[in-house]
Amino acid sequence: MKGSINFSLKNLTRQKRRNAVLVAAIAFGFFVVTAIDGLTTGMVSNLENQITQLVGGNVLTQGLEWLPPETEGSKPKIVNIVRDRNYIKNIIDECNIKYDYYSCFTMSSGQIIFNGKKAMTQVYGRDLEEKQLVDSMQFVSGGIDLSIPNGLIISEKTANTMNLQVGDEVIYTSYTVYGQNTVADMKIMGIIKANSFINTMQAYCDIEDLNKIVEMPEGGYSIFSIYLRDKNKQTKAAMAIEERIRKDAENNPEINVTNRALAMQTNPTNIGKGIEKQIDVNKPENEWRGVKYGVETLYDEIPQIKTVMNIVHIVATTILLVILFIVMIGVANTYRMVLYERIREIGTMRALGMTGRDTKRVFTTEAVVLCVIGAILGLILALIAMAIIHFIPIGNEALSLFLNKGHFSFTVSVGTVILQYILLIVLTSLAVRGSAKKAASLSPAEALRTIK
Repeated sequence: MKGSINFSLKNLTRQKRRNAVLVAAIAFGFFVVTAIDGLTTGMVSNLENQITQLVGGNVLTQGLEWLPPETEGSKPKIVNIVRDRNYIKNIIDECNIKYDYYSCFTMSSGQIIFNGKKAMTQVYGRDLEEKQLVDSMQFVSGGIDLSIPNGLIISEKTANTMNLQVGDEVIYTSYTVYGQNTVADMKIMGIIKANSFINTMQAYCDIEDLNKIVEMPEGGYSIFSIYLRDKNKQTKAAMAIEERIRKDAENNPEINVTNRALAMQTNPTNIGKGIEKQIDVNKPENEWRGVKYGVETLYDEIPQIKTVMNIVHIVATTILLVILFIVMIGVANTYRMVLYERIREIGTMRALGMTGRDTKRVFTTEAVVLCVIGAILGLILALIAMAIIHFIPIGNEALSLFLNKGHFSFTVSVGTVILQYILLIVLTSLAVRGSAKKAASLSPAEALRTIK
């Protein structure tokens, strides 16, 4: 076997021009497929990361309290409060859920008013010392200064629209957690670059400052979020958190939790909608005492992300199969010519003792090695091209959703590349099977008598 492999490797040095053309064709095919797959996967991943950063994580738990109607004929209200800051964190640790970081934050929608100008904004009360949050911010001016009371960080676009600078004082109008109007004076302490329209309306302040403005109970917050190490385990993590809360609910009537299994039955394609139905104030059967915890994942709220990711991989795989099919036609035709050119040589080798199996192995190994070399070159060229493109700044705002800090990023899966190589080897073996089988079946005498 070793001798036949060495023999096939030596054959690659013959007909260098033809082999080089075949290798170039395979390299180009893998270059195109790897670049397209890496680019599209990277763009979808950037979109997902921006949304994840916006909501603070990919598994979210919120506390919801039911308030009865204040007057006859009015509707009940749902108040978003988690009063115990450590409750969800302890459950996650108890369930041994692996995550990179977690965040407790309060959200508030309202308006910034400055010199007669108004701008809608979504203020996130966060721990401004969180490393992941700080690292995600690109400050144009100013920075984080926790000594400033009611300090506010706004986007560059909001600052330009309202002609705001660091140090300016603005009026923030919003609502308390119970729905009453509230007003607060805030001071611009930082202006950050907005990578897309998603975070153009975002603003940040210290969670304790925002809690006072919206009259959040001391120690409370709106949402507990975690960023999982493996984003594909979102559903598993959400189920574990929900089940653990349900155990506490069995012994405490003041604790409730949404039913993920029921949401999957009622809205299988959009679990987030199914969970929303369980907290709909217009349905009297949804009334509860105490707090009801809603546990959702990013894919529950935005199922289209996973759909887009699957479509991307299907498209890339289809392109790969088409390119491989074209290349394999070339490989099959090439080795028909090789068989004709080497027919007397095959007869000589068979006469000297080479078996039919060894002859077949020589043809197959030679073709596989040739294709693998081409695929490796294509992968290397794709990686070089992706690295160069990554450093080119992109100023197109329409693409900002799919960029990482103004640059394209590429995601190449090792598992996907390995599967592509396995597919290449299998298809190459099938492409040369006819020629290899014919070479193996030739008798030495017949081959030596053949006149080319």
